[in-house]
Amino acid sequence: MFMEREFRTAEELAVALRAGAVTSVELTDEAIARIERDDKAINAICVPDYDRARAAARGADQARARGEDRPLLGIPVTVKESYDVAGLPTTWGMPQYRDYVPAEDAVQVSRLRAAGAVVLGKTNVPLGLQDLQSFNEIYGTTNNPWDHARTSGGSSGGSAAALASGFGALSIGSDIGGSLRTPAHFCGVYAHKPTLGLVAARGMVPPDAPALPVDLDLAVVGPMARTARDLSLLLDVMAGPDPLTLGVAYDVTLPPARHERLSDFRVLVLDEHPLIPTGSAVRAGVNRVAEALVAGGAHVERHTPLLPDLAEAATLYTQLLFSGSVARFPVDAYEQLRTRAAGLSADDHSLDAARLRGMVFSHRDWMEANNRRELHRHGWRQLFAEFDAVVCPITPTPAFPHDHDPDLLARRIDIDGVEYPFFDQLVWAGLATMPGLPATAVPAGLSSDGLPVGVQLIGPMFEDRTPLRLAELLEQTIGFQPPR
Repeated sequence: MFMEREFRTAEELAVALRAGAVTSVELTDEAIARIERDDKAINAICVPDYDRARAAARGADQARARGEDRPLLGIPVTVKESYDVAGLPTTWGMPQYRDYVPAEDAVQVSRLRAAGAVVLGKTNVPLGLQDLQSFNEIYGTTNNPWDHARTSGGSSGGSAAALASGFGALSIGSDIGGSLRTPAHFCGVYAHKPTLGLVAARGMVPPDAPALPVDLDLAVVGPMARTARDLSLLLDVMAGPDPLTLGVAYDVTLPPARHERLSDFRVLVLDEHPLIPTGSAVRAGVNRVAEALVAGGAHVERHTPLLPDLAEAATLYTQLLFSGSVARFPVDAYEQLRTRAAGLSADDHSLDAARLRGMVFSHRDWMEANNRRELHRHGWRQLFAEFDAVVCPITPTPAFPHDHDPDLLARRIDIDGVEYPFFDQLVWAGLATMPGLPATAVPAGLSSDGLPVGVQLIGPMFEDRTPLRLAELLEQTIGFQPPR
């Protein structure tokens, strides 16, 4: 029976549960049976929690029998391994924390439970969440459900693979370098990177760090699903500041989408970046979305003088990202980086140089970069006075073959037969991350090799419902399809 419901949306499951057409126990047993049958080949679920899931499902059915109804009551979901779940290990893939078990749920896990969700378990991640793939020494490698020789993406790759495989209707992940959007793009599902600061992240921290409310510089946590409407459903559960900060729970009311009809949207479409080429498969995906927009009557432009400088945006993002990524390095490793950075030529403006300079930023350097970021934010405000959304790639290629070279800076990415530095592919994800803008990853069809291709819809700050609504409208012509 689980074959009939494996790819139903959370919205559809909620309707069936409310109508009494199915129970949460049935849905949960079906999901567990599917995971046990198919996940040996995928390895998406790294920490199962089936006993507590079945208990939660029984509780959800009992609550519904009492007349209760909550947004996710009885719906099976998964959670990225990096979120604290009381009683389950949180390792971030780091072997030294193999046995670390937090005592409290992350705030977003608490919100899932309060909304009635049934947590099936945790999904796989890369070491320290610092890769576009999901593999680590503790839990092994997560394969792409479309091609097991390729990555599912990272760092929320386990969640994307779980959704594409029908292991639960929803998942939650995080994003600083495209970690929600890239796995969605690689696996053919949906994800939403919320506006910076919209969604509380407490308890989504490395296992040696205290679970405290923090204002993150670039990173966000957000929803993943198989439809755009499910993204909105889950975002409504997740959105809002940390109650520890305010002392009380607080409901967030986001502005409505700017438009309801596709014909009213003004969209800028981009497929070229000055620092890295866009592969033919991704360019074709962008063009499919552009054609759907035009067919729906949207106003589409390919160029505007309002667009902030993409090369400077990529450099700023790279510096800010890597300044944070090495902030906890040992002193001797940091001093080695300082020596290497001092040897750079003053006219070396490559992204490799930006990475190295960012790693040894002083506070003065960071403040200067942050000031330039504010200028970019203002540029985006001006652009979004003329446009409602920007469509662009997430990475230059579909999912690439597994690459476990431990020297990430030495890796290369193949774009139509030409190799480029591995981390250069982050520039498209950084376009939304650096200024803190919301971005929705949506499927854009398949490559000629039969691999999923996605694009991102970037929207105005705190107007998350605008790219989410555009995603819903596009879904009527291009949407999720199960792996073949």
